[in-house]
Amino acid sequence: MKNQQTIEKQAPVNGRVRVDWKEKGSEVVSRYGIFLIFLGMVALMSILTPHFFTYFNLINVVRQVSFIGIVAMGVTFVIITKGIDLSSGSVIALVSVMAASFAQGGHSLVVPILIGLGIGALTGLINGTIATKGMIPPFIATLGMMTAARGMALLYSNGRPIGNLTDSFLFMGSGDLLGLPFPIIMFLVMGLISHLLLNNTKFGKSTYAIGGNEQAARICGINVDRHLILVYTYAGFLTGIAALMLTARISAGQPSMGVMYELDAIAAAVIGGTSLTGGIGTIPGTMIGALIIGVLNNGLDLMNVSSYWQQILKGIIIVTAVLIDSRKNRKS
Repeated sequence: MKNQQTIEKQAPVNGRVRVDWKEKGSEVVSRYGIFLIFLGMVALMSILTPHFFTYFNLINVVRQVSFIGIVAMGVTFVIITKGIDLSSGSVIALVSVMAASFAQGGHSLVVPILIGLGIGALTGLINGTIATKGMIPPFIATLGMMTAARGMALLYSNGRPIGNLTDSFLFMGSGDLLGLPFPIIMFLVMGLISHLLLNNTKFGKSTYAIGGNEQAARICGINVDRHLILVYTYAGFLTGIAALMLTARISAGQPSMGVMYELDAIAAAVIGGTSLTGGIGTIPGTMIGALIIGVLNNGLDLMNVSSYWQQILKGIIIVTAVLIDSRKNRKS
């Protein structure tokens, strides 16, 4: 029936093919809407405050969102499989204090990096294993990790920051490479790797398949449990990367670091078009979602808008994004 309607819309009129511009416009908005919203926000903030559209401020915006953006990439994989990860913020704190304790000198730079990445991946592995083998909803499994990881960070550091980090370690947060801050370079590199992994590999196709219909994925021969464990492990690995750079950025390991980061990461993914019902999501969309949050926060800061109002606006944006996604799913 749908094909018949499409044929009728494209039927020649007086020798010409009639184009349904309304449908074309709807398709463009559906495909590029998030990019148009981002450009619109940049234009609006540039008009409202003259200090926004400057090179140094724009670089600062991207550098600030690079940390949450990398975490959000991993969260995107998880949400596509109909999962959720609430532990990201606490894992950042745990990675931060443990890596910082090995970055005070006396060790090669490789040691704190491997420890940070290893802890991040291990927490993801535990999350995935509990959710699959323990048959516990991901919400509960990662909620438990959120509480436990924060407690371990506080216990390991005695609730105190760990400073006196080496210059080579600090480079990851404040150094420049090829004329750009290192966090931005990593944001772009991990974005490219995650995009290729999700769109050009069997791993990515299996991720979409599980999110679309888990039972059908099992029938097709996908080892769903093993794949989900790998997805959560990759999300934890990305969280470890973000934690290392954030620790280097503030020059100390903080057991209180990462509070609310898990919600910002989920918000970036959802705003970027990742569906909470699973099976839908893109890494470029998530990156733009993170940038939208960064532009909003930075622009409102420059206009001296209260942080309380910023939280309210962020909440409204998140709920609106979910409503749009829900409406789109009902139509399809």
